[in-house]
Amino acid sequence: MKKASALFLMILIAVSCRVSYQFNGASIDYNIIKTIDIRDFQNQAAMVYPPLTQVFNEKLKDHYTKNTKLTFTDAAPDLELEGEIIRYDLVSQTPKDGQWDSETRLTLAVRIRFKNNKQPNEDREETISAYRDFSSSKLLTDVQDQLIDELSEEIVDQIFNATLSKW
Repeated sequence: MKKASALFLMILIAVSCRVSYQFNGASIDYNIIKTIDIRDFQNQAAMVYPPLTQVFNEKLKDHYTKNTKLTFTDAAPDLELEGEIIRYDLVSQTPKDGQWDSETRLTLAVRIRFKNNKQPNEDREETISAYRDFSSSKLLTDVQDQLIDELSEEIVDQIFNATLSKW
């Protein structure tokens, strides 16, 4: 009898408890939200590096493709994401204690506008930025591609979390 009761209790717990984890952080009700339109972000920063726009836009669209089941469309989408690159610049940093040379900070910032046509209370507009420091003894041209890749990934992740995660 004890074994039957224990087995029944385990089955009852297994049936009544449902745990759902989403490791990408997205909170999407696919019964309501099915489509998205991500418009290309144009570079409006004072300093222009031509590959930046393409790298950023590809990473942004790839991230949404890999981490959601949303379909891309520009005809009456459920979600709309647009914006522009507003900052891409270098700032010299003073040496910190114990350092012999100074560092240079590369900063990337984008302004986003997110519109949820199904749930307008989730609309948002904000600026998201990231930076990386590198040794001033290096030329920007030597580290630029790697830094753009890292900065774009970080900002894309922040945009994804800002638009589709409900923490």
